[in-house]
Amino acid sequence: MKIKFSFLLFIFPIVLFSQQNLIPTSSFYKDKLFSPFDSSSFSNGSFFPVSESEFNLPEKIADNSKQYSIFSSLLYKKHLIELKGEEYYITISPTFDISLGKDLEDTLSRKFQNTRGYVIEGDLFKNFSFSTSLYENQARFTKYESEYYLLIGELYPNGGGYSSQNAVIPSAGRTKYFHIDGFDYAYAIGNIVYSPTKNIQLSTGNNSHFIGSGYRSLLLSDNSINSPYFQGNFKITNKWSFNYMRSRILNLMRRPYTSNVESFYEQKALAINYLTYEASEKLNISLFEGTIWSRGNATTSTSVNPLFFNPIPIISGQLIDTSKLNSLLGINSEYLINFKNRIYSQLAVSNLDFNSTGIQIGYRGYNFGNLKNFMLQAEYNYVSKGLYSSTNRRLNYSHYNLPLAHPKGNGFQEFIIRSNYEYQRFYIDLKIIVYALDGYQRASLLPVDKGQNKQHGQIQHEQIEVGYRFNKKLNLTLFGSYIYRNDATEITSITQFFNVGIRTGLINHYNDF
Repeated sequence: MKIKFSFLLFIFPIVLFSQQNLIPTSSFYKDKLFSPFDSSSFSNGSFFPVSESEFNLPEKIADNSKQYSIFSSLLYKKHLIELKGEEYYITISPTFDISLGKDLEDTLSRKFQNTRGYVIEGDLFKNFSFSTSLYENQARFTKYESEYYLLIGELYPNGGGYSSQNAVIPSAGRTKYFHIDGFDYAYAIGNIVYSPTKNIQLSTGNNSHFIGSGYRSLLLSDNSINSPYFQGNFKITNKWSFNYMRSRILNLMRRPYTSNVESFYEQKALAINYLTYEASEKLNISLFEGTIWSRGNATTSTSVNPLFFNPIPIISGQLIDTSKLNSLLGINSEYLINFKNRIYSQLAVSNLDFNSTGIQIGYRGYNFGNLKNFMLQAEYNYVSKGLYSSTNRRLNYSHYNLPLAHPKGNGFQEFIIRSNYEYQRFYIDLKIIVYALDGYQRASLLPVDKGQNKQHGQIQHEQIEVGYRFNKKLNLTLFGSYIYRNDATEITSITQFFNVGIRTGLINHYNDF
């Protein structure tokens, strides 16, 4: 075993810097985090991902069934490879999403997803953890998805402007074409975590984040692409904690001049300051500041302003011209009615302009009556026309041409009803979403103006999924789903999509925009 462990250290030197692993941010794990355990519920300001040292969810949802073969133990309870010792625990598993679907309103081609990859995680000694994963994908999406992914795709210099090439997939990466109407893309995720004391946790890597107790976040979500980041979580007192995160993000547009084989993208920087006050065991309130900082323009790169590192909210936005930064301020709050029921809310304001606002109000409830493993969620979101936009389009609240917060961007109201229920290993997920659009533009957060018409009207998105969950450690499921979507703003408005497959669901891939 010592030889195997030494070999892993050689192959993955990242191990030398790591500890308690981060819990995936997919909806399955978030729904479980908020569910009641032993007359208590998770509540700490809702800055995700959280580590297992903050809340040991894998232990709480562990499969305790008896298995009588190596194969059934691997299928239902374990990772493919688990290496254990006194001061280390390393796991290796394959990841995949293999599915085939048909849109009844589109007779031209079948839809499919073909994802293969791996995830490696490890805990070392008492203070370090690491995770690394890679995903290789080919896919053919429904018409409404493909049109959107192509619209916000990679921007290349073309004369005096920019033209779109390829596409970009939310929570994944930029693409190249696969056959005629498919997409080929790959992405990697990784992080290391170090906790020098129980009140300090430091992490760095290439990952996505999510703030809030809702299905959506108006402040920061995992809709966009993973980005390089550094984060410090500090427990100041029993009631006060502070999250400090800095990240390099990009506009997915090529620079017009380069001395390299391929020109790089325009850079910008993201600064997150998040202060949480736990007023009681039931109530927590957090102050959020997310600021996009300029790193130059189409032809030049500049160092970030020193105030980028300032941890005190609001100050930077008052001292620096808005042509150099774009600041989103917000409040995230949560109140536990009891350990089974909670209400939550968010308020977002752009650059202290209260004409550009976002509001979220929501409810989560679990285990009504004697119905165990049942969840019901209701949520309302309102986003004004210019909340995530900047006077300098290059500083829109976006990364890789995708919204950093709500997947829909600006100019809408949204009503969400979600419910899921598990019986033994079988599950059913239901979701109903209605959008009311008001001056909405799909490309409003692109760094260049595509001059789209404003849309008014409703979009109705309904989805049901039934399946069998084999393994909770990887969220390995065999599933079948149906989506009905009616977009009253489009000529070809109806989507009826049937899909069946098998997947490890560790990452959210939103298609309900």
